[in-house]
Amino acid sequence: MATAVIMPKQGQSVESCIITKWHKKQGDKIKKGDILFSYETDKASFDEEAKTEGTLLAVFFEEGDDVECLLNVCVIGDEGEDYTEFMPQNKDMAAQPQEQKEQAPSEAPQPVLEQAPAQKDGFIKISPRARALADKSGADIRFAVPSGANERVMERDVQNVIEQGKLVTSAAAEQYAQMQPISGTGIGGRVVTADLTETVAEKLPIAEFKEVKLSNIRRIIAKTMHDSLANSAQLTLNTSFDASGILSLRKKLKENAEQLGLPNITINDFITFAVSRVLVRYKDLNAHFQDDTIKQFTNANIGIACDTERGLMVPTLFGANLLSLAEIASKSKALTTACKEGTINPDLLSGATFTITNLGTLGVESFTPVINPPQTGILGVCGITERTKNGVSYPAMGLSITFDHRAIDGAPCARFMQELTQALENFSLALMA
Repeated sequence: MATAVIMPKQGQSVESCIITKWHKKQGDKIKKGDILFSYETDKASFDEEAKTEGTLLAVFFEEGDDVECLLNVCVIGDEGEDYTEFMPQNKDMAAQPQEQKEQAPSEAPQPVLEQAPAQKDGFIKISPRARALADKSGADIRFAVPSGANERVMERDVQNVIEQGKLVTSAAAEQYAQMQPISGTGIGGRVVTADLTETVAEKLPIAEFKEVKLSNIRRIIAKTMHDSLANSAQLTLNTSFDASGILSLRKKLKENAEQLGLPNITINDFITFAVSRVLVRYKDLNAHFQDDTIKQFTNANIGIACDTERGLMVPTLFGANLLSLAEIASKSKALTTACKEGTINPDLLSGATFTITNLGTLGVESFTPVINPPQTGILGVCGITERTKNGVSYPAMGLSITFDHRAIDGAPCARFMQELTQALENFSLALMA
């Protein structure tokens, strides 16, 4: 009996997923547990395993297709069995089975033109107006596709070259003018850019490059960050605190972790704990700004920025102000591990009311974190530097807070940072609060 395989729904907020790789092809024999295909949401990746045995009768979508959740992706059944009832023909995004796609005519690929057809034996036929535009703009007319009579390069062809960004810089022009005599065609025999292209063609190496298609997560990050800066009034304040207290406390906890039954507690865990306790007293920082409304939250849902191979991910530590230091350490580690392994539930990647991002481990001393909208603030944790006060050196850790000035003013943010640094410098007292 034929069985349809649907696109799973990974989290309540996910409406569609992108197929990243097919591990089986139409006609393959399938066993239970075989990985059929891999797919990803905007943040996490998954593998879909076969739950039945048989033959892969039909595949309705290709790699790279964005497929609506719960829609039929493929069909497993007995060889030759009818599967037409499972074809998602009523959906706009639905594709035809592979066997039908293979029968469809395809357009022949267009050849890539490396040089203008008009360039023969180092000579380019070009109109005076086109030559003048090339001279003025620095356009490399070797790449011009002639549209004039007798394969002559016209002004419009040079304009196309300019739009493609294929130019000869003035520095290159001067350099190659000195390399060998060139017959100038400009006024008074002056060498112009159009003359240089013939010389540059042999001596100027073409830079090698490869085009990499943006991943789904990279597209989401790009759009979110651009929208954040374009649609908010962001301002950053920088400060630092004496980290000797939390460094000493962390050392003691680490030495007695097994005896106390504690997980590995990091500096970021200390900061998350302190932020969660102070943040709830600053309602406009623990908030979402939406149009003409500020949504203030009772509890602190802290987003923990996490660097992964697939890109930046920000899982949410819900109700951080209600958790102990050990619970924050344990839950934070579980969240970041799931992100790095690509198994995070998408529902855990939303709902944050404030974000913490740490670049201090990479030696960054100060930076400007970008707000994750609709949040109104984000805290950047910087590296430790040695400073001196009253002749005594101490480890100073930098903190940078970016806030949305539409929702909160600078003075309250400064007070937040002041209270936060005091809590971090007296952490043993804060721990008992």
